[in-house]
Amino acid sequence: MNPILESQAHLTRRQFFGRSAVGIGTAALAPLLSRDLQSSVGTLSSKLSIRSQELPGISHFVPKAKRVIYLFQNGAPSHVELFDWKLKLKALHGQPVPEEYVKGKRFSTMTGKPQGKLMLAPVEPFQQHGQSGAWVSNFMPHTASISDELCFVKSMHTEAVNHAPAICFFLSGSEIPGRPTLGAWLTYGLGSESENLPSFVVMTSVTKNTTCGQIFYDFYWGSGFLPSKLQGVKFRSIGDPVLYLSNPDGVNRQVRRGQLDDLSQLNQMNLEEFGDPEIATRIAQYEMAFRMQSSVPELTDLSDESPETLDMYGPQVHERGSFAFNCLMARRMAERGVRCVQLMHAGWDQHNSITTELYNQCRDTDQPSAALIKDLKQRGLLDDTLVIWGGEFGRTPFLQGDMKDRKRWGRDHHPYAFTVWMAGGGVRPGITYGASDDLAMNVAENPVHVHDFQATLLHLMGIDHEQLTYKFQGRRFRLTDVHGKIVKPIIA
Repeated sequence: MNPILESQAHLTRRQFFGRSAVGIGTAALAPLLSRDLQSSVGTLSSKLSIRSQELPGISHFVPKAKRVIYLFQNGAPSHVELFDWKLKLKALHGQPVPEEYVKGKRFSTMTGKPQGKLMLAPVEPFQQHGQSGAWVSNFMPHTASISDELCFVKSMHTEAVNHAPAICFFLSGSEIPGRPTLGAWLTYGLGSESENLPSFVVMTSVTKNTTCGQIFYDFYWGSGFLPSKLQGVKFRSIGDPVLYLSNPDGVNRQVRRGQLDDLSQLNQMNLEEFGDPEIATRIAQYEMAFRMQSSVPELTDLSDESPETLDMYGPQVHERGSFAFNCLMARRMAERGVRCVQLMHAGWDQHNSITTELYNQCRDTDQPSAALIKDLKQRGLLDDTLVIWGGEFGRTPFLQGDMKDRKRWGRDHHPYAFTVWMAGGGVRPGITYGASDDLAMNVAENPVHVHDFQATLLHLMGIDHEQLTYKFQGRRFRLTDVHGKIVKPIIA
């Protein structure tokens, strides 16, 4: 991982004695580390000592989850509309927002000063569901049906008020692009369980005909300053799932194998000469691409799925690029050892479409999300698969728009209190943790910051978030920066 140490590890005997008077420990250690132990929870210290928590690909403690499926809802779903029922909000519908709830708070430039904004009651009614009595609106009937499997965290809060910085903050621990993202950190810390598929896969989707789609930036699944082999591999919805995966016309698998063998020898010569870890990345990725030529077509072939399973995910499951199709792919990847699957669905940015496009958004995502939980559970995978559903922030309890123009009602960005839900992977099912105030405006009980959320996620994966570090430009970085507390009450 460190270019200097990597170079030392690949020195020949002649180069070793000709160029260096030190490094015997590295030379002795290199043959003992297998190819599968190339990702590391820590790095070799300057004296090349190794502590137990720094052994590559080994958890700090027994994990509750082996993999993560993150159903990231780009654009920020309205907690007020979906999961956070407040009687007082309904009672204050159409009245100005009370000053004490918004005094001194920063909102997006679309809201500006919140003073004088009118409170907006939920568009659809809420009901309690299951033995847990969880409040879920009529927008989400399928999610409501699995409420006893879910852990609702209703006290999330963040610092960002715009989409890209807020998404980046959730996925990388920084509002500024360039840091490693969650899947890259997990692969770096725990290694890969699959020989034939990437450890970190990303799929994107957008609700059809939406006016509020978000851009999917590559840095949402980037590896930052970690080796580039750890970045997410994006599966496309059209053509080959991965670019250049198919052989060119006239090139069969045997010819391709020979080309890669020759290319690997050339790259290996450069690696031994220069010790650049990116050359090792290139070798590994060529080999992964060759194996994926067989594994990806098998992965995306749904002929072995029963009609009952396909029906469970809804009518869009046959449409490549839909959220339903991607959810089914996520389950199939979980079966095949993919460490982190990041599904990103855009269209939630309802500044003026709460009464129109929100229905489409929920229709496209509600049933597949619930089906994924049911499918994982009936296959015995939910216990060690952590599923997360949520966006980058919530939506304001007050109206954005004209109260007289119902078709254009909307809500602005709201970072001060919002809801995510989690399931499986060691999370306590059927509970609600934390609470917002009586207008769903601010956190009132058990606040959970983004870094607390990240620390808890890593803990469920068997990682101490303070130990998962990487030294870059003289500083040790981690996903949670210098913050983060594990939310222990939600852990089973």
